[in-house]
Amino acid sequence: MTSTSTTQSEPWTILRLLQWTTEHLKKCGSSSPRLDAEVLLAYARGCNRIELYTAFAEEPDEPVKAKFRELIKRRAAGEPVAYLVGMKEFYSISFQVSKDCLIPRSETEHVVIECLDRAKKIRSEQPEKLLKIVDVCTGSGCIAVSVAKHLPQCKVTAIDISPEAIAVANSNMKINQLEDRVSVVESDLLSAVENNSADFVLSNPPYISQDEFDKLEKTVRDYEPKLALVSGPTGMEMIERLADQATSKLIDEGWFICELSPMIADAVLTRLSADAHWKNTSLVKDLAGLKRLVVAQRKPRTN
Repeated sequence: MTSTSTTQSEPWTILRLLQWTTEHLKKCGSSSPRLDAEVLLAYARGCNRIELYTAFAEEPDEPVKAKFRELIKRRAAGEPVAYLVGMKEFYSISFQVSKDCLIPRSETEHVVIECLDRAKKIRSEQPEKLLKIVDVCTGSGCIAVSVAKHLPQCKVTAIDISPEAIAVANSNMKINQLEDRVSVVESDLLSAVENNSADFVLSNPPYISQDEFDKLEKTVRDYEPKLALVSGPTGMEMIERLADQATSKLIDEGWFICELSPMIADAVLTRLSADAHWKNTSLVKDLAGLKRLVVAQRKPRTN
């Protein structure tokens, strides 16, 4: 945001700041430069993004411009907007985020949708049933909170192995006033869950191979927690562990709903379909037509 001798007298209005910054971020490789500029300027100004549109002619004071310049510098270097402002919307809910957890993404909303659709059918057949739901690798708690807010007749256990992520999930749970229905637990996958107790096991686990990780865009590879991204050499390791554990934690007819990479979707489906514990195994595509979830139902136990 520097001016030449011919434009020194031209004020840095909100509109001009947005125009200049959009072009700057576009050159730096941002896929959504105008949106980034608006979100960061609104944050620096302490207002809602929509309020910028009625203030185009205003010139922010120097503290706001200084804060905005620093934010843009960090964004241009690759730091994600969600980490810069500490918030990200997911399933129409605003979530606090930090570098200790993954940034919630729209693809993960399909886990919530699939759970709510199946829960609705169960509730229609058993209206008094209190559903017990486990969200593993909860991160910010976006899946757990979203399900709990849209499904009052449930209890959710949100699990993560990272104490720092647990703190973020706890914060989001309290902000949404769900202390009575969501418990946040530190655990290695499902080790803290009782056997034969869950109606649903949901997860957005690490499912990227090391080779994939090395090829990720800078904003993900350099800023988001590797622990929440990389599963192992194949990308299937964590999902396989989780699916194996879920067979003992789910009740009969309970559901396992797990996000995955399209690159391993068919292999994971083959793996679960060959496991005698599961039935009704399938893949769910996201809005881009990519295979994004694996879904499986626990077969009834035999004595």
